[in-house]
Amino acid sequence: MQKKKNIIITIDGPAGAGKSTVTHDVAQKLGIPYLDTGAIYRSVAFICHKNGVSPNNEPALVKTLKNFKITITSDKILANNIDVTKEIRTHEMDQLVSPYAANATVRANLLDLQRSQAKNGLVADGRDMGTCVFPDADLKIFLTATAETRAKRRFLERQAKGQNPNFDEILKDVIRRDDYDMNREIAPLKPALGAWILDSSDMTQDEVTEKIVAVAKKLMQE
Repeated sequence: MQKKKNIIITIDGPAGAGKSTVTHDVAQKLGIPYLDTGAIYRSVAFICHKNGVSPNNEPALVKTLKNFKITITSDKILANNIDVTKEIRTHEMDQLVSPYAANATVRANLLDLQRSQAKNGLVADGRDMGTCVFPDADLKIFLTATAETRAKRRFLERQAKGQNPNFDEILKDVIRRDDYDMNREIAPLKPALGAWILDSSDMTQDEVTEKIVAVAKKLMQE
């Protein structure tokens, strides 16, 4: 039986749960596209901040989003033809992105951009992929872990990049981001209806990936 290739998988969850890496690996193993929504929102925040456009300035936001262009390849992210690959993954961007991502104008403008990528199936990670963007997804996952575990992962990730992170600051940011994302008015962070809640606190990245791939392969054979 030929595999169904246009399957849509959403992986939502809090900051530092490992969504981006797992989503990328799942997409690669299944041979379907990966939609890095975190990179999209971070790129918007980067461009807005760079041009002095605050998340409260609706007219300026609309104008910025109208001209916004993003290109994501396997090793590079270009926002308005600027290479933002490294810039959007900094501690500064962790703190800046939330107000932009929670803005109704930003989310509405990026909705069609995200949905248009699903023609050939995809694996998408974010905070509202299963609840808002792809509510009819074939497989919805809510990937989580304890705040301490997620902070430790961020800490080690930044150390590996040659940065000098502070664990306590990262933990505070993780907890602050959780509170903000879960209580925001627009698309609050929560498991989608019918989502599989997967706690990765005591699991390796490979173990999480294999669990998701196994379930997805069964769906692709149906």
